[in-house]
Parts: sequence; structure tokens; C-alpha cells
Amino acid sequence: MKYFKLIILLFISILSFASCKQGASNKLNDLAVYKCVMGCEGKRTYNTPGSCLVCKMDLKAIENPSKVIADNAISDESIFNLTTIWNTEEGETIKLEDLKGKTLVLVMIYTTCKAACPRLVADMRNIEKQIPKNQLKDLQFVLVSIDPETDTPKRLKSFAKENHMDGLHWTFLQGTESSVREFANVLAVKYKQISPIDFSHSNIISVFNPGGELVHQQEGLGVDNKETIKTIIELTNKN
Repeated sequence: MKYFKLIILLFISILSFASCKQGASNKLNDLAVYKCVMGCEGKRTYNTPGSCLVCKMDLKAIENPSKVIADNAISDESIFNLTTIWNTEEGETIKLEDLKGKTLVLVMIYTTCKAACPRLVADMRNIEKQIPKNQLKDLQFVLVSIDPETDTPKRLKSFAKENHMDGLHWTFLQGTESSVREFANVLAVKYKQISPIDFSHSNIISVFNPGGELVHQQEGLGVDNKETIKTIIELTNKN
């Protein structure tokens, strides 16, 4: 009987060790980052295995896959490293890190724009309409003003209502001239004031994973957003 109990205890210990090992393996897989070995997609990386969208070759795990060392850590590539302060359309004061945990779809506009910005807003709404409603809770659509002097929180809130973008998954941000410029540089968005009320600017919609790392950019007005939608849905499915 004594030997029988020892055998049972030994068997349970082996099972426990195997379970822990499997858990650790899964955790490492969660942290892995994959990239096309041919460099077809530049710096673009993926959080799951797959194939390159260009050359179709299998993605390869990067040797030092992630700089994320803990669940709450922020990688060097994250926009959450920016410590600037922003005002929302609700009059709240936040840091970009406060948006952590959701897939971000972000665009830079200004509310008095009569040319490109209305089309960018329409593109954002079009993207929103194509996302399954049950995934919107894992998303945040963010519109950052490049005209912080004019676009006060009150004006941004009014703009949000006028354009039916006042749901919980919409956020408008007003920064300072320096914080907006810094953020635009991170996104490779160019803008320049060309009159007291007008700006020339890039037309880019950017998608970030919940860790604040840039995953995808859509450039242009009224372009095919199929790839953008696909990227967003893939990211929210991982949440």
C-alpha cells in the first residue's frame, strides 16, 4: 500500500511539471514576434506565425523576439512611451498610455478643414461600420487635432456629435503645438499651416496593437481599406 501511494504521488508530480512546462511554452509563444526574412514588409512584425503578405514565405520568429518582459511593460516601439498630456473632448486629461489595452485606429485632422479631413472622417466611419459590433469594445478610434488652438475640447465634442462619432469607442484629443508635432513625427505625418485657418497635411490612418506598437498604415483618401479592416479584426481577435 505504501509503495502504491508513492507511485500515485510520483505520477501527480510528473503531470504538474508537464502542465507548468506547457504554460511556460504558451507564454513564450504569446511574446514571440514574427517577421518576413526577406524584408518584404519593412519593419512590420506579427504576433503569430503565418506567411508574408508579399512573398508568401513563412514568417520567422525574431531571435530576440520581444522587448516586452512583463504583461504591463511597454516596448521601445510603443507610442505609450510618449509622456505628453492630452485633453479629450470630454474635458478629461490623459496620457497616451491611458489608451493601452485596446487596438487603436488613429488619424490626425482639424475640424475646420473643408477638403481632406471630411474624407478622412468618412474613411474612419466607414472602417467602423465594417467591424463586427461585438469587437468594438476592444477598439478605440482616436482623432488627434493638428490645430490645438482652435480645436478645444468643447469644439471637439461638438464635432463628434455632428459627425455621429460620440460613442464610447471614439476619442478626440487636443494637445499642445509641441506634443502634436512630436506625435506627428512618430507617425510620419507631415503638416504645415498655410493660412490662419488652414493646414496642408498627410492623409494617414494608423493602426496600433494594444501595446501601442504601430502595425499598419493606410495612406490616401477613399482608398481600399480591406487590408486595414483585416488588420484590425486580427488584432481584436487576439484581445
